[in-house]
Amino acid sequence: MKIGIDFGTSYSAAAALVDGEVRTIRFGDERQFRTTVYFPEAVPDPSQFELTDALEAEVEAQVRNARTQQTRAINEAQARREHAARLPAEQREAALAMIPTPAQRSEQDLRRDAVRAVRRQWLELQVREARASAASLQNAVYGEEAVEAYLSEGFGNLVQSPKSMLGYQLAPHVRQTIVGIAGYILEHIRLTAGQQLGANVRRAVLGRPVQFRSSLGAAGGDQALEIMTEAAASAGFDEVSFLEEPVAAALGYHAQSADRHRTLVVDIGGGTTDITLAEVGGPQAPVVLGSWGIARGGVDVDLSLSLSRFMPLFGKGRTRVPAHHYVEAATVHDVVRQREFQRRDSYREVDAPFGPRLMSLQQAGNTTRLSRAVESTKIQLSTQGDSQATLDYIERDLALASTADDLARAADPFLGNLAELLREVGAEITAELGEAPAAVFLTGGMSRAPYVRETVRQCFPNARQVAGDASLGVVSGLAFAAAREV
Repeated sequence: MKIGIDFGTSYSAAAALVDGEVRTIRFGDERQFRTTVYFPEAVPDPSQFELTDALEAEVEAQVRNARTQQTRAINEAQARREHAARLPAEQREAALAMIPTPAQRSEQDLRRDAVRAVRRQWLELQVREARASAASLQNAVYGEEAVEAYLSEGFGNLVQSPKSMLGYQLAPHVRQTIVGIAGYILEHIRLTAGQQLGANVRRAVLGRPVQFRSSLGAAGGDQALEIMTEAAASAGFDEVSFLEEPVAAALGYHAQSADRHRTLVVDIGGGTTDITLAEVGGPQAPVVLGSWGIARGGVDVDLSLSLSRFMPLFGKGRTRVPAHHYVEAATVHDVVRQREFQRRDSYREVDAPFGPRLMSLQQAGNTTRLSRAVESTKIQLSTQGDSQATLDYIERDLALASTADDLARAADPFLGNLAELLREVGAEITAELGEAPAAVFLTGGMSRAPYVRETVRQCFPNARQVAGDASLGVVSGLAFAAAREV
């Protein structure tokens, strides 16, 4: 059976077309789950290697052994030369030529090789211990339960929004880890779907943004698709294809539209904003006329709100702590940045209350707790005038009150990017097609926000605004696409 999968930055979902109806897969009681996975056992990380006293002793032992072997080789070569020198002249030259000259390596070179060997042995031991633990990564937990399990247990690895890392420069071992994590999530989706559909699920259509978040330009998008293809294969899929997410949303909207009309599909998710112009509705097949996208979404609003409202409680703008330290703490979906923040040991020198708060924020799980508070504040302020966040896990009685105006200021950079994209799309439609869209179909988690809808209305004031299912608009279309490709 073939299903559609919306592997999202913030949330993921799956669906299939069964007897002409879209059937969404349930994950627990919900029809989607947070794209987060918790591994009870820590995944071995080469960057965690440190020379403890025991490992330093092993390095010294290897250096002594290498030095002894080097001295022995030099002495043996010298003895052979002395023996050859006593041979008759006609044999001497040939004998000397056959004696190798041992390399005389410096103490620095011997130590460097010893450290590499000890590091390799350490990593192999970490891998063996992880595999020998209770089912290791097979004990993975997904979604909100993953966050709760991590905060409850206080150890292991919590990986949030792996999709946001697919298009960035990755060291080989990091790339392998990301492939593995994405594979576990896709396998979770495949097995859950198979159980509920009563079928062996081996094929899927995966949604993809028009433009991935990337540091590599177009090559980042290619890399992201390669990683997802590898991950899908490791998850047990025999066949996968990709469809741009706003195009998928257009297919879903087409199925519910009786009359033919031109619509602009605006899909605003956690990591990206994607747009498609399409002819939809009626008995004819939908026709895609163009697609656009930017690598901006809800996580950018979260980051802006965190830095502008929450991080001043930790000294941002009030201490000499570099600004990028606060970015590291706030960017919970970037494992590398999180580790950099948690390893810093310079906050003891920062005056109270900011130094103690930063050290508290470094404790396991607290950046995740703070991120949840930021997201909750954003959601509350999207529908009400004020919000109160409790941060007693950082400091007793610490809290932060925010207003809708605070959110408006934090969201302003994203809204500026959104408005710029919409204006560019509108100008291109007018210049090339001459006919403005009759409707704007909104989907994606951020499409719920009133300030987003108002920005869209200002850019397309004459178009009818249609609010689609913010969570399932894309995956419903992917289910139709999967049925068409069977």
